[in-house]
Amino acid sequence: MVRGTRSPRRPRHPAAAGGPAKAWAARFAAATDEAVEAYTASIDIDRRLYQQDIAGSIAHARMLARQGIIPQDDAEAIVRGLEEIRSEIEEGRFPWRRELEDVHMNIEARLTEKVGEAAGRLHTARSRNDQVVTDLRLYAKEAIARTLAALRHLQISLLDLAEANRDVVIPGYTHLQRAQPLLLAHHLLAYFEMLDRDAARFADSLVRTDVLPLGSGALAGVPYPIDRAAVARELGFARVSENSVDAVSDRDFVVEFLAAAATCMMHLSRLAEEIVLWSSAEFGFLILPDAFATGSSIMPQKKNPDVAELARARSGRVYGHLVSVLTMLKGQPLAYNRDLQEDKQAFFESEDTLLSTLEVFARMLPALRFDGKRALAAATAGYALATDLADYLVRKGVPFRQAHAAVGKLVRYAEGQGKAFSELSLAEYRRFSNRFEADVLKLDVRAALAARDVPGGTAPRRVRAALHRARRRLEGQSKHA
Repeated sequence: MVRGTRSPRRPRHPAAAGGPAKAWAARFAAATDEAVEAYTASIDIDRRLYQQDIAGSIAHARMLARQGIIPQDDAEAIVRGLEEIRSEIEEGRFPWRRELEDVHMNIEARLTEKVGEAAGRLHTARSRNDQVVTDLRLYAKEAIARTLAALRHLQISLLDLAEANRDVVIPGYTHLQRAQPLLLAHHLLAYFEMLDRDAARFADSLVRTDVLPLGSGALAGVPYPIDRAAVARELGFARVSENSVDAVSDRDFVVEFLAAAATCMMHLSRLAEEIVLWSSAEFGFLILPDAFATGSSIMPQKKNPDVAELARARSGRVYGHLVSVLTMLKGQPLAYNRDLQEDKQAFFESEDTLLSTLEVFARMLPALRFDGKRALAAATAGYALATDLADYLVRKGVPFRQAHAAVGKLVRYAEGQGKAFSELSLAEYRRFSNRFEADVLKLDVRAALAARDVPGGTAPRRVRAALHRARRRLEGQSKHA
C-alpha cells in the first residue's frame, strides 16, 4: 500500500457481523459498503419518529386482522411486541443499529426478535414509502399543534407587555428615521397581528397535512382488501389520500410547514432587531434584563442582546431548510425517490429552531423594561409633529399639498434656527402660512396621538380597544384548540 493513502473499506455483511440482515438483502450478492451504509443511514435523524411509527404499525396490524389478511393471534403478538418496544425506547434500553438504516427497520428487526415469525406479517399491504410519509404526517400534525400553542404563549406575553406599557410613547420610524409618534402598545400590537397571521398559516396547513397515505403501497396501491378509512380513524386522520402515486411522493405539507416557519422566524427576527436597536445607548428606550443578556470577555461594561441576535441569525437557518426541500423536490420524477429522506432533518431542525425561539421570546418579553421619558423625548424630537402641522392647516382649509410645502419650509427654517417646534413663536409660524393661529402652540404629542382616532390607529382609546379585542381573540382560539 502506498504510504499516506487509506485502504478502501470492504463491504461487510451485517448478519456475518452478528447483526440482522437488511430486509431487502436477498436480492443482492454483495453486502453494502461501509461508506454507503454511513452515507445512506437516517437512523440518527428519523428515530424521532418512533412513536408515530409504532402507532401506525399498531393500527395497520389491527386492520389487517379485522380484514382477515393476517391471523388475529399474530396481530395481537405484533401489538404486544410493539408496545414493549415503545417502552424500551422511552426507557433508553432499545438497541438502535445503524446498519438497519432507519427507524422503521430497527423497530421491525426488534419486533422479529420478540415475537418471531408473526413480525414478518406486519409489512403485509404496505411499503416503507407509504409508512414513512404516514409517520411524518402524524409528526407534522403534532408539530403544528405545538407551534400553535407556542405562538399563543408568545402572543399573551406581547399583550401583557403592551398593557403594562400602555401609556409609553415612542417615535415611529420609516427608513429608520423618526416619522410620527406612536404608543408603544400600538407598535407591539403590530407583532401580535404578524403572529396571528403566522398561526393562521400553520392552522391552514393542517388541513392538507391531515391526510392518511398508508395503503398506497410503494406507489400503486396494494392488492389486499384493506380498510384505509378504519386506519385513518384510529390514527386521527381526517381523510385518506386520493392518489397512491401522489401520496408516497408528496411533501407539499413539509414545504408548507417550513414556509410558515420561515415567515414566522422573519417576524421574530424583526422584533429581535428592534430589541437590539432599542437597547443600544444610541436609542436607550429599553433596559435589557440581565437574565436575557450576556457580557464581554474583555469589556466589563458590556451588556449584549445575544438572545435577540441569535434569533435574528437563526431565521436564516430556517430559510435554508425551506430552500433545501424545495430544491430537493423540484427535480424528482414520480413517485418515490431516496432524495425524500432529506425532508426529515429539514423539518425537525426547523421545528426545533422555531419552538425554541418562540419559547425564549415568551420568557424574555415580560422582563423587558422601557424608559418612557427617553422614548417620549425621542418621539417629540426631530420635528415628528410635522405631519400634524400639515393636517392642522388642512383643517383650516389649506389643500394638503400646499400645507405640506408650507410645513416643509417651516421645518427648514426651524432647523436653521436650531429650534424645536415648541420653541417657535406664533409670528414665526405665520411667516409660512397665515392660517396658523394661536391654537397651533398647543399642539403636542398627546394631541397628535388622540387625533388618530380611526380603526387601526394609535389613538389611546383605539389601542385600548385593540388590546381588548386581541385578548378575546386568543381566548376564543384557546376554547377551540
